[in-house]
Amino acid sequence: MLRIPGMPFLPGTVFRDITKSHYPKPQSLMNYQGISMLSDRKPPGLVDSSGFVIDPNCPPVSVPSIYPPKIGPKLPPWLAYDKQVLCFNAYFKETLQEVYQAPFQVRRVKILYYLEDGTMQVLEPKVENSGIPQGCMVHRQRIPKPPPCQSDFISILDLNVDQTIQIFDRVYHITSCDKFTRHFLNKSGIPVPDPVDAPTDPTTEMRKRADRKATITKEKKHPFAQFLEFDRIVLKFSAYWDDRTEFGDVRRLEVCYYLSDDTIDIKEIFPRNSGREGPSTFLKRSKLPREFSGIPLPGEQTPQSLLNVLGTNMRNVRYVVDPLDVGRKDIIFYKDKDLQIGTVLNVYGRAIVLTDCDEFTQSYYRKRYGIEDFTPAPVPIRADDCIPSKIKERILPPYNGWGTYEDSEGNCLSVEPKPPQADFKKFIQLDRFVLRYGAKLLSTIKENCERVFIVSYYLSDDTIQIYEIAERNSGFLGGEFMKRTRIPLPGQEKFTSRRPQYYQPYNFYIGATISLKDHIFHIVSADEYTLIYMEHHPQEFPLADVKTIMSKIREAIRPTYKNFVCNCLSESGGDQKDVHFIGYESLKRALVDALADNITNHEIITLCRHFSAEQAPPITCNKENVLGAVRLELKRTLWNAMDELKEHLYHINPLNKPFLAEVKLRSTLKGCRLPFSKELIDDMMSVLNKNDCGEIEVCDFLNFLDMSCGSGPDITPVNVAFELCPKIPFLHKGRLVNFSCFLEYLGLEQDLKKDGE
Repeated sequence: MLRIPGMPFLPGTVFRDITKSHYPKPQSLMNYQGISMLSDRKPPGLVDSSGFVIDPNCPPVSVPSIYPPKIGPKLPPWLAYDKQVLCFNAYFKETLQEVYQAPFQVRRVKILYYLEDGTMQVLEPKVENSGIPQGCMVHRQRIPKPPPCQSDFISILDLNVDQTIQIFDRVYHITSCDKFTRHFLNKSGIPVPDPVDAPTDPTTEMRKRADRKATITKEKKHPFAQFLEFDRIVLKFSAYWDDRTEFGDVRRLEVCYYLSDDTIDIKEIFPRNSGREGPSTFLKRSKLPREFSGIPLPGEQTPQSLLNVLGTNMRNVRYVVDPLDVGRKDIIFYKDKDLQIGTVLNVYGRAIVLTDCDEFTQSYYRKRYGIEDFTPAPVPIRADDCIPSKIKERILPPYNGWGTYEDSEGNCLSVEPKPPQADFKKFIQLDRFVLRYGAKLLSTIKENCERVFIVSYYLSDDTIQIYEIAERNSGFLGGEFMKRTRIPLPGQEKFTSRRPQYYQPYNFYIGATISLKDHIFHIVSADEYTLIYMEHHPQEFPLADVKTIMSKIREAIRPTYKNFVCNCLSESGGDQKDVHFIGYESLKRALVDALADNITNHEIITLCRHFSAEQAPPITCNKENVLGAVRLELKRTLWNAMDELKEHLYHINPLNKPFLAEVKLRSTLKGCRLPFSKELIDDMMSVLNKNDCGEIEVCDFLNFLDMSCGSGPDITPVNVAFELCPKIPFLHKGRLVNFSCFLEYLGLEQDLKKDGE
């Protein structure tokens, strides 16, 4: 920098040297006031080239080291030995003047030597209840040696195990050191002896003996300890008081003993219709004396006894407190050990007999006193009391035909009848569960026999509803044939006081004949949902239990097993040994011939469905119909967000891959809020072009949603969930039966082999 002579150091008067390009900043940390911070001077505690710690105040001493010398740049001690401290355990003896049992006491300390600057510190660990101010005894500083070398300071050469050093006016004897200190001294060439034992402290031994005597002596139990140990712990007994006088009775009581303060309270249990009311407290909670000689007169029981020593009248009378309490009787109260089954308690002149106790009280006496017998004591009754006979069931008046049976019962049970309560739990579990059966009407009129009905059974409330399917030129109008209601079983007396039994789900099965409102129906079929529900709940529908049906068939055809197999295979062509599949009619005919009326059509259908050899046909969707349904939904909602959809696809597919996973495209449809139902999305994903990995083509996906790519085929509004791509299981399951699996499950193949032999 150049400056004009005579001008102040102001902006505009200083000119920069153009030729200068490097502007280094001066380093002031390595030198301070001309003193190098990394000079070769060796302060106290610095290790020389041979690895030995030297002191500049002491003459040089050469001590051989078993370790090799350090190799590398020399560092200052405050950097080389930063946070490195040597720790020694030591003790000193302190004379006691006022304790004659111990002339001195031994106090243990720790001596810390800081390697970075050669300072020392003496600490005394704190001992609980020692009565001595402990902690830091000598603050961190360089400690001079005792005379005549007071000009020198204590160094690392003066500290070692089993050595004595003087720090100011106290003499310390070093007993041991830590692992780091031993390793450091050995590395520096200083041998460290083994640790030595410190002498025992006489005062500490005195305290130990005093504590031992205190533990031997019996500790006094604090009066509040019982409350803390047994608070809220109550012993409960059942008892009675025999008060059978002219107008008396046997009073049932409940005795509670509180372990926290040894108090007792008694409550009376009023039986029903006893005529007694009011508070049930028989004895207020208090300590119960074991002896009772009558109610004391006023002033008879006082906290202190007074002696009349002078005077015979009210004047000049002198009273003295009797410290001996002459004539006072000690009151003994009931304890927990006095309460047992069969014990008679004297409750102020009333004999209370304990008859029983609860489980907690039994466990308490079993652990505390080892009592095992807790047999209840008998309770007496009055002589004029009659033993109540078995309570008879209340008989209600018979049903009169108005309303339902439940409403009639409500009018008879209370003055203010309440509506009958429905089974809400059953309603929540089985709501919308409906079993539907196809039925025909049995009648003497030929035209009625051609009518077709649908019987619906609602599992939530056991109600039945019947619809009639209208046929052209039949003369019968279709629709609701019978409203939804509960129907009682036939053959029951109507005008009676008992509730009738209603139709249950197990009463309906294929082949059953039921009477509903004076009409006889024959159930001929059931829908797929009903059959699946009955097969999944075999405990409720025994006719749909494959295990029960097979066991019945096994016992019935065991004697004629060979004839049964021949009847099943009679209509099959070729070698009968190679036949694995038979028809439904063949198996049905063979089972009917073998079991006759012991097997129903529903059981046969259940077996054929269980051993069905048919496979479900693949569900196929017409791509044009799905495209038309998608375009129709887009037109109806006026959707026009194709640009946002493409932007979203670019965000999830930045590399512009031709195929994407189905999960990502579903999230795209959901994120862009396209007006599609779940069923339509499933149909759309099933008809889009896919690769071998199951990923969907992006271009085909966009063409499906782009209205500008040509108009889709016209389609009428359809029920997307059922009509677009039917997902109902195939209805012809069981037409072909796997006869090999049927025979294997039957387990009678051994009988057939024996007959063949």
